[in-house]
Amino acid sequence: MIIELPDTTVSKIAKALIEVREEGGVTALGRVLTLIIVTKHGAEDEVIEAANDASREHPMRVIVLTYDAKDSTHATPRLDAEIRVGGDAGASEVIVLRAVGAAGNNSESLVTGLLLPDAPVVAWWPHETPLAPSRSSIGRIAQRRITDAAAQPNPAEWVADLSKHYAPGDTDLAWTRLTRWREQLAAVLDQPPFEPVDRVEVHGAGDSPSTALLAAWLRLTLDAPVEWTYADPSAWSHGIKSVRLVRASGDTLLERPEQGFAILSQPGQPTHELAFARRTLRECIAEELRSLDADLLYGRVISEGWAKLTDEPAEATA
Repeated sequence: MIIELPDTTVSKIAKALIEVREEGGVTALGRVLTLIIVTKHGAEDEVIEAANDASREHPMRVIVLTYDAKDSTHATPRLDAEIRVGGDAGASEVIVLRAVGAAGNNSESLVTGLLLPDAPVVAWWPHETPLAPSRSSIGRIAQRRITDAAAQPNPAEWVADLSKHYAPGDTDLAWTRLTRWREQLAAVLDQPPFEPVDRVEVHGAGDSPSTALLAAWLRLTLDAPVEWTYADPSAWSHGIKSVRLVRASGDTLLERPEQGFAILSQPGQPTHELAFARRTLRECIAEELRSLDADLLYGRVISEGWAKLTDEPAEATA
């Protein structure tokens, strides 16, 4: 069910939410957090769908604050809203806000009156992102702040600058997309032969900021030289292509010959074909919402790991 509230106010929206719960039996009981999504007008459907899917694991209230770059700052102030519940909201309740003109000058005031009481707040910028999320108006009220390097105009530059504005609670979906790679590589190193890694090679697409973060994680974790390169788009167009661990007994190679699966090759063992599809937006958001504590490892990777990686004699070119 979708309830339209044109030319409205935050207090009217809050009142409408109460009426929906009383008349339709929809309740906020069991909601564990408030997710605030800041996105551009016209791009909200994809992120709402991802949030709705994730809400089946994390029941929550979703507030979507949209902006329109074409709106003039001199336009007549106006706030339009819609409330989505039931089948249109998964296991959440979704409030979509579209502020026009001066009505959007103070985004914090638009959402404060709609937050769940005594529940943590997570902020997500799926597209354009403030330079310092923790110091933005929405970021200041959130315990966790999620950005996406892959959505930035220059993903490689964004990743390189992540540590400059990092605050505990920040994370980036380029890091979340690495979970399967990190799990598989950790499993390999937990098996014989228990030899140190002499050198690492990481190869990925030029549009994949996760490639650089994986290289930084390996540099931090293994304390071994890491060579990382971007593939020519005609050879590999999206995501991470391969990781090679060089050890005395031979090389371990985890490589995706094509999208969707990977092949693991190890000395003295048969090769293994693994399902290795790129993670969906829903999977990444659901993972980030499982823990609202600061991701300390992520903070170390973008600071210590990145510093060690870029100090290597041979640096990658983005």
